[in-house]
Amino acid sequence: MSRQLALDTLALKSVPRFARTEYSLEYHQAKDPLAPVPGVDPAAAPRALYARWGLDFLWTTEDGLHGNWAKFGRCTDMGHAEYASDGSDLHQPNQCPFEWVEDVWAFDAVAEYGLPAMAEQVAAYEAWLAEKRRDFPDQLCPGGYYKTIVSGAIQAFGWDMLLEAAADRDKMERVFDGFFRRTKFHMDAWAQTSAEAIIQHDDFVWTAGAFMRPEIYRSVIIPRYAELWKPLKRAGKKVLFCSDGDFREFAADIVAAGADGLIFEPVMEFGGMVEKFGQTTVLVGSAVDCRDLTFGSWETVRAALDRSLDLARRCRSVILATGNHLPANIPAPILEQYRAYLQANRHR
Repeated sequence: MSRQLALDTLALKSVPRFARTEYSLEYHQAKDPLAPVPGVDPAAAPRALYARWGLDFLWTTEDGLHGNWAKFGRCTDMGHAEYASDGSDLHQPNQCPFEWVEDVWAFDAVAEYGLPAMAEQVAAYEAWLAEKRRDFPDQLCPGGYYKTIVSGAIQAFGWDMLLEAAADRDKMERVFDGFFRRTKFHMDAWAQTSAEAIIQHDDFVWTAGAFMRPEIYRSVIIPRYAELWKPLKRAGKKVLFCSDGDFREFAADIVAAGADGLIFEPVMEFGGMVEKFGQTTVLVGSAVDCRDLTFGSWETVRAALDRSLDLARRCRSVILATGNHLPANIPAPILEQYRAYLQANRHR
């Protein structure tokens, strides 16, 4: 594990081995026989877990002092399915507070949720970074923002009202612009911090791809990404764009807008991403699918790992990960085989 190796990877420098991250690894913390007993230091157990897995990079975002929108205005809780092994993350949705589509078209995210003072937000972000660096000194912990333009609209309206409202491009652009302006405030704040990299998370597509007309992405959404990233680029930050689903149709547009890296799920097909972006862009993912880890054989997983490593060796910069998370129900033996195999074979 090496924070410096992650930084060199983001800078497209030559490194002796592939950088590594994983998502939802904490669900397996209790199963780890080498994990310390929780005590005074709450970061001790995950720190030991990350060390054992050799992680160089952690997926981290922080939405700021007004990040809990339910405290400041209307938003829709769509609930959460059972994902943790003990079902502790299961909760039911609330009723959408937007009854009519006209309510959505009249919405302004900045007016609804407000914003703190810039200096206050910058100081809070810097304090957050200091805590992350203290707790996880061997990993790169980027700054980042989760509820970007489309994800912000999902958080506020829920899927049903968003889809109905998005049918009118012109009216919805004004709404998206409110989420853009909120996000821009936070990118301006992150630009003033010591964060070396920023994750811009926006789940702007589905597994099947675009859910709005492609023209909306290219004329409304992605040009606003470019504006979000200008202060970050001026400040020398690396920008990593992250979305669930299949955004291959827009990946080149995202890179042209200024993204230094792309964080993606296996639905994006690792080989195609390597072919198109392997020499210019940091790729965060692999050919490994968590469904194979959970329900498949070790032979299937090992073949996906071998393919991932072969493809990664054709790239300039890669951070290896199972892009659709490591869910809690992966059998412990196959998870350990996965960990050990990648640890032993991730040399360049």
